Amino acid sequence: MRRRLPARRCLPAALAAVALVAFEPGARAESAFDLPYPALFGHLPAATYDDAGERIGGADLVAEQLDGGAVRIYSRSGQDGGARTVATADLVPVIPGRTLRLAREESRSLDPEGHALGVLVVDHVHRVATCSGPDGSVIGRLPLPEHDRVVNVPMNLFFLPLVRGETDRLQFQLFLCRDGAKLWDFDAWVEHGGHGSQPIEVRYAPDLGHLVSLVARGFVPRLSFWFDPRAPYNWMAHRLPLYGGGPEVLVIRDGAPRLQIVQ
Repeated sequence: MRRRLPARRCLPAALAAVALVAFEPGARAESAFDLPYPALFGHLPAATYDDAGERIGGADLVAEQLDGGAVRIYSRSGQDGGARTVATADLVPVIPGRTLRLAREESRSLDPEGHALGVLVVDHVHRVATCSGPDGSVIGRLPLPEHDRVVNVPMNLFFLPLVRGETDRLQFQLFLCRDGAKLWDFDAWVEHGGHGSQPIEVRYAPDLGHLVSLVARGFVPRLSFWFDPRAPYNWMAHRLPLYGGGPEVLVIRDGAPRLQIVQ
């Protein structure tokens, strides 16, 4: 049974601000993946830490129910008054109350001086992904194949089959705007955890072929999500670059055992 968490009053305005393109809850999504519904709806407060472990700003993860059974995931992380990223994902029901499919994803970033870096949009309904510059002009566009495998935003839902032990590997793609609009193949797997109360760490990295990937993992950012093994739907933290080419940050849910995560 899903519980609802109280959302901050300012969050609906924030959600409306990032959803600048009309979203039709009944849209037919072409994503190849069916994702589970969030176990918790509402607001999960968090904080953003730099690679030295210093808190640099607030963060949020929000799951919101929309009309027609659709769901919106909203996340914000970054430095207070500085660099930050806001991302949303709109998902439509496949089996109401059980499974969802991605319809639209969007990510906006600001640099340390607060200047817009542009907008990344993945439109799974119209099968196109775009990169826009700070002035809103489209600087890159890429058609998506039928039943695309792109997952940019709701990793907290996408990785659950790994957390639950339903599979030992997930293969998907990220749409990236750095150095032009590109699709990159990625692998995800459980790195460690799940024993007693130890958090489960899911890592993901570019899939460049087995041998090359093993070498490349020593040079690419360490991309990870952590989950509570006692409640596998429960996102605890994640590590990723703050924006394309930016510094790595750690986003930790308030109340999560930080020392267990950073070890």
